[in-house]
Amino acid sequence: MTTLSAPAEFSLQRPVTYDRTSPVRWIWSHARRHGWIIVMMILGAVGNAGLAAVVPVLTGDAFNAMLKPLPDTSVLLPLALTIGISQVIRGVLQLGRNFGAELLAQRLERQVRDELYLSLLGKSMTFHSLQPVGDTMARATNDVREINFMFSPGINLVVGSFIFILMPIFVAGRYHPALVLTPLVFIVLYFYFLSRYLKTLAPITDEVRASFGRMNTHLSESLDGVEVVKGASQEDAEVDRFVMNASRVRDAFVKQGDLEGRYVAMLLLGSAYAFGLFHALLLFRSGQLNLGDVVAYFGLLRLLEFPTFTSTFAYSQISLGLSGARRILELMNRETKLDQNAQGYAQPMRGEVEFRNVDFAYPALKNEREKTGESENVLSSISFKVKPGQTVAIVGQTGAGKTSLVKLINRTYDATRGEVLVDGVDVRDWNLASLRSQISMIEQDIFLFSRTVGENIAFGKPGAAQSEIEAAAKSAQADDFIRSFDKGYETVVGERGVTLSGGQRQRIALARAFLTDPHILILDDSTSAIDSATEDKIQRAIANAARGRTTFIITHRLSQIRWADLIIVLRKGRIAAIGTHEELMKTSQAYARIFRE
Repeated sequence: MTTLSAPAEFSLQRPVTYDRTSPVRWIWSHARRHGWIIVMMILGAVGNAGLAAVVPVLTGDAFNAMLKPLPDTSVLLPLALTIGISQVIRGVLQLGRNFGAELLAQRLERQVRDELYLSLLGKSMTFHSLQPVGDTMARATNDVREINFMFSPGINLVVGSFIFILMPIFVAGRYHPALVLTPLVFIVLYFYFLSRYLKTLAPITDEVRASFGRMNTHLSESLDGVEVVKGASQEDAEVDRFVMNASRVRDAFVKQGDLEGRYVAMLLLGSAYAFGLFHALLLFRSGQLNLGDVVAYFGLLRLLEFPTFTSTFAYSQISLGLSGARRILELMNRETKLDQNAQGYAQPMRGEVEFRNVDFAYPALKNEREKTGESENVLSSISFKVKPGQTVAIVGQTGAGKTSLVKLINRTYDATRGEVLVDGVDVRDWNLASLRSQISMIEQDIFLFSRTVGENIAFGKPGAAQSEIEAAAKSAQADDFIRSFDKGYETVVGERGVTLSGGQRQRIALARAFLTDPHILILDDSTSAIDSATEDKIQRAIANAARGRTTFIITHRLSQIRWADLIIVLRKGRIAAIGTHEELMKTSQAYARIFRE
């Protein structure tokens, strides 16, 4: 079993490795797995074009038979039957080619979506924090779809038309060797102008896909922040921005259409008709061809119509597919600093946590502040040690770095400098899956999936029994309000849990954490949306949950801070004070100031 060859936080096992060094190689590494379909497409294309050439040849024979001094009508029926049977077979072969192309396109779209989805799941939070969701969705939907269209109709028509364009060269020589000249010159000029066309088209199709991604990014942000938009009465401004982005998409497509309109292929085809017919008539006049040969030859030239017509849009579709592939590859190949460390430490966790002279800076902030010469660290020189089973309260003003600190424990992010140790082992040396499976974190911004309440609670423990789910909900003081719903635990919550109140969402998140039975529990202001009547119950539930496991609590509530075994006061990314509540009230002005404010 091999793994997906991408730099990822998690390398999810798949049976196939794809070549991501270039868009063409990547697409081919997908397509070559379906060799029998490709063979079916090629055989269908060759048979389709070959049998298409039968019609003008036999038509010329029919003309010659009827133009004899004594017309030979006996050959007409056999010729007609031959044409009819050949075209039925041609239709079957064409159906096979089209079916194979569509089957290949659909399979590749499925595989690419699967590969991209696994890649996105494997990316670190640093990646997801910097990558706009709307642009990601554009790449995961429309760009992937363009790869489908690249094969059907794109490559399907190109393969078919390529065989068609060769037929006049192969067959025209049977009438007169000089008749090969016109289709040969046509092919040379056709591919010359085609190469220039594709070279000019590539950056335009890149802009088409990029402008669509920007439009989708703005649309996603506007919908996610629709409450803010309406609250600030900025609907008109957002509509204007969207119209501007949509206009850029339109302009990119118009530019593509303008280039396609100026493509000279149809002019080239008309010139080939005129010159080829003129050449054939000259040979007819000199007695080197008969009338039936002229008719058959012109019919062969008509085969050039299919590749000429399809080239005006099939190659554009291929160019769009390659542009989409470039954008998808750029997303999947983007580096991430975290790795799974599959061979790392993976033992049951005791819960000891230690920070040794830790600094941390978000990559985006680091790059910006390096330009201005400012300190880029969100956390600086952080050192402390927590024994197994202790409860730690982390307090400080907004922006002090509290959330950033706890996210270093489960390697949501990695420390810029220093060491974060769990059970005496650097978190970088832990198997990442083992580390995170034993740590549960509840953030202030609770995320719930558009699934049932029971499924949301059991998200971290798939297959949990209903009795376990209900016990976790009771521990989180959520059972009563869940049972008040018409469908109880089978109630489907809206996206991000919008159909629930803030307190209800947080209690479901607490139940989810309790069900996984973590060795380290992190609560990031997780009771901020709970009323005072419920807070006492939640407080007892958290106290019970904290018993026997290491617990980190980020909070401003004195009732939660008082009973912590250790309190860490952060100020501007540094530890301003550390100790128990009684000690800090006596020794730390920064800690006392928090409660006075």
